[in-house]
Amino acid sequence: MSGLAGVHHMSLTVSDLARSLAFYRDLIGLELVMEQEKEGGYLAAITGYPDAHVRMAHLEAPGGHRLELFEYVSPAGGKADVEPRNVGAPHVCFLVEDIHAAYERLCRAGVRTVSPPVEVDTGANRGGFGLYLRDPDGITMELFQPPQQ
Repeated sequence: MSGLAGVHHMSLTVSDLARSLAFYRDLIGLELVMEQEKEGGYLAAITGYPDAHVRMAHLEAPGGHRLELFEYVSPAGGKADVEPRNVGAPHVCFLVEDIHAAYERLCRAGVRTVSPPVEVDTGANRGGFGLYLRDPDGITMELFQPPQQ
């Protein structure tokens, strides 16, 4: 592909936009950039669904990376098997300054984690810490605290 200029956003399909906004904005700390509802027109053309109707939001992390959340009002969708080992399952990794404090705060809020913070003991990120957690739809997220320099 010639002329690639960067990444604009990553998108996740969610079952309830309001619930996902509460998670990604209020608990994870992303900034809400815009929220809107769209149907038909270019949305139908680009998705390939003639009856496309979505509620959507863009959130931004420090550094400018955007996460788009899509809730399909129509057509109705099913739940994908997003276990990390399955082909096509996404995960987004968020950088944090203090993973232990973030872990405690998220646990108090009832967020489901796979483990407490785990120290990276080999490779380029040795000395850092990471953990996997699940968003309200069961999609895997990662928190990562880079090694101290």
